[in-house]
Amino acid sequence: MIEVTLPVPADQVDILDESLLEFGETRWMLTQDLPTASAKLVGVFQSLTEAEAAFSALAAAEPRFAAGVAPVFKELVDADWRDSYKAHFKAWNFGTLHWVPVWEREKFILPASHQVIWLDPGLAFGTGNHETTRLCCERLVALAQTTGTNRRVVDAGCGSGILALSAAALGFREVVGFDNDPVAVQISQENAVVNNLAERVQFHEGDLITGLTNRNTDILLANIQADVLMRFANELISTVNRGGHLVLSGILAREKEQVRDVFQKAAPGWTCEFRFLGEWSDVFLRRPA
Repeated sequence: MIEVTLPVPADQVDILDESLLEFGETRWMLTQDLPTASAKLVGVFQSLTEAEAAFSALAAAEPRFAAGVAPVFKELVDADWRDSYKAHFKAWNFGTLHWVPVWEREKFILPASHQVIWLDPGLAFGTGNHETTRLCCERLVALAQTTGTNRRVVDAGCGSGILALSAAALGFREVVGFDNDPVAVQISQENAVVNNLAERVQFHEGDLITGLTNRNTDILLANIQADVLMRFANELISTVNRGGHLVLSGILAREKEQVRDVFQKAAPGWTCEFRFLGEWSDVFLRRPA
């Protein structure tokens, strides 16, 4: 494995983070060290050729990544790359549901009557530490409380499997997750085994066309990015049953109105609301019963 690191100006992290999201390459992340006021771009790839090509594509899309010093390419031994993401995943909870790194299993104390999802995201997106994932998790918990769990759930773009596994842990009766990245599907399946949920959740490879074909659900979760969500609005809308909910995330706060307008035009009569977390927003729609 090859790790790519590049120092970036700490005062440009928010702007560069937006560029990363728009670029749509989930193998890159920006990290900050607040005590030293420093920041860097980090990516992990299968080979030097793949790493160099990925950085060239990123620099072409966002020239500010190529404006400073050159990136450092470092070969990682297995222990290095498998552990490199762990520093960025911290345990958190919403209500009585907790999301905890699996490597903290021995020392984590779960409060009585609470539930836990153990996660090892590997190179897949989805720890809950990112605002876009939290928005979806919190919507899912709230739906379980207000509408009950005798409902179907589909997680489009499952990443680490965090949303689908959360739905299963909450007791939803039928849960499916899919991703167009086979590595993400494999990691989701591994996390399902760790949580004894392998029989409760079906994970498979698919995109927003193949993954949704001939499928109907009561709750559809799509934590992707705004431009992709808008491009596939019809496919997402047509999957939701009457009285069902569509939870969209991966949306910058400044993009929410554009996303809302696209979906309300495609699904007139559906109710729509937002929640904000930092610079991010979700778009939460309900189909009339």
